[in-house]
Amino acid sequence: MTYNEMRDALSLADDAAMRLEMVMDFGAHMPVPPSGAVCNEIAGCASWVQICRDGNRFYGAADSALVRGIVAIITAMVDGKTPDEIKQMDLRAEFSALNLGLGTGRLGGVNSMISFLQNL
Repeated sequence: MTYNEMRDALSLADDAAMRLEMVMDFGAHMPVPPSGAVCNEIAGCASWVQICRDGNRFYGAADSALVRGIVAIITAMVDGKTPDEIKQMDLRAEFSALNLGLGTGRLGGVNSMISFLQNL
C-alpha cells in the first residue's frame, strides 16, 4: 500500500480508535525485507524497531502491532526516494497531519525513525 493510499484511508476514519486499528492493519501487511536489504535497529524507540533499505526501497519491522503499523507508514512515506529527496521532506509535519493521537513515548520513537531516515 502506498503512503497516499494509507493517508486517504486514515482520513476517512471517524475516530481515533478506528485510525489506530487501521495503522495496525497497515503493519500486518507490510512487506518483508528482501535478503539483500541493509537493516538498522532504531535507537530511541520503546519497542524494537528496524528500518531496512534496498536501494531506494524501504522496509521495516517491529515487535509491536501498533509500532509495526507506524513503521509501515513512515517507510511508505519515503519508499522510492533518494536520501537527498528524503532530507527535503518535512516528515514530522506529514506524520503529525495524520492525527493518530499517539502518546509522548510513541512520538519519541517516531522522531527517532524520522531522524534516522533524514540522516541516511
